Amino acid sequence: MPKTIRELADELKVSKQTIQYHYQRLPTKNQQKDSQGTNMISPTAERIIRDKVVKPLVANNQQTGSKESNELIANLRREVADLKSQRDKQLATKDRQIDQLTKLIDQQQQLQLATVSKNKELLSNLLETSKSGQSRQQNDKKDNINKSKTNKSWWLFW
Repeated sequence: MPKTIRELADELKVSKQTIQYHYQRLPTKNQQKDSQGTNMISPTAERIIRDKVVKPLVANNQQTGSKESNELIANLRREVADLKSQRDKQLATKDRQIDQLTKLIDQQQQLQLATVSKNKELLSNLLETSKSGQSRQQNDKKDNINKSKTNKSWWLFW
C-alpha cells in the first residue's frame, strides 16, 4: 500500500525534507502520483528510501554509541584507578597500624618478663631474708640459752 512522504517521514522519525530529497533521486519508474497529484511512495521505493535513511541513522547511532561507550569506559577506568588508589592507601594505613600494635605487644611482653623476673628476685630475697631471720632467731635462742647457762654458772661462783 503506497504511503505519502509525510507518513514515511513520521514512521522513520526523520524530516519530511529528507524523504523528499531521497524520493526525488529515485528513478522515475519508482516515483508515483495519486489522482490529486500527491507524491506517493510505492513499497519498492519505500524499501530503497528506508535503506538510504536508516543505514546512516544506525551508523550515526553506532558512532554516538561508541563515543558514549568510550566515555563510559574512560569514566569506569578512572573510577577503578581511584578505587585502587584508595585501597592502596587504606592497606598502607592498616600496615602501619599493625606494625604499631606489634611493637606495643612486644613492649608489653618485655615489660611483663621484666616484672616476672623482678618479682622472682624479690621473692628469693624475701625468702633468704626470712631464712636468715629464722636462723638468727635460732642463733639468738642458742645464744640466750648459752648466756643463761653461762650466767648461772657465773652465779655459782659468788
